[in-house]
Amino acid sequence: MATFAPSVFLSAPARRFTTLRRIIASRPPSISLTTPRVSAAAACFSSSRNLRKGPPLAHNNEPIPTSAPQTDFSSLDVLGNTPVPSTSIDVCHHDGFSLNSGVQITNGNGALLIGGEAFEWKPWLTKDGGSKKMINSKWQWEIDPESLGVLRVVWPRPDLLILGVGKFNRPISPKTRQAISEMGMRVEVLDTRNAASQYNLLATERGMGDVAAALVPIGFEDA
Repeated sequence: MATFAPSVFLSAPARRFTTLRRIIASRPPSISLTTPRVSAAAACFSSSRNLRKGPPLAHNNEPIPTSAPQTDFSSLDVLGNTPVPSTSIDVCHHDGFSLNSGVQITNGNGALLIGGEAFEWKPWLTKDGGSKKMINSKWQWEIDPESLGVLRVVWPRPDLLILGVGKFNRPISPKTRQAISEMGMRVEVLDTRNAASQYNLLATERGMGDVAAALVPIGFEDA
């Protein structure tokens, strides 16, 4: 009696698995199973990693500097190439002034600087040749309007008059302020050192025709 080997019946999933194994075994070894999409993604990832090796970039894609930039302060001096006025004050002496032009005002005299010209100024003198106090009973600085008479004949008049009232600053009297205002000028009151510095700055910046100065020496003492 003939005998037969028992038949092996594979289920559908098992048959598909067997078929897949045969397909894989039949592929040449040089063919990669990696899909093109996966390969492209891997290449992009590798490229992005290489880009990160450089220095960090700012928002405009410029390299971020490793140290703070150096500032050239000389380039910020807008008045660096402006000529110094001849009436600018180089030194405030105890009893006078030294001007940039070489003019020396001494012997306790003040300085009146108008339109590029320098005059000796003695606002404490009276018409009869005597002298009077410039500090009134209210401790205000007060001068005779006639002591500024030269400003009445100058045209065009300066826009600003800087008053240097001595070693210490003090307010001017309403009478003096009114006399200056009637000539169409503004007034700035400072101690003599700061008044000289302010005049030098504004005369350089705006011109000697727009700014005038009337200064008494820092060593002046009211009689």
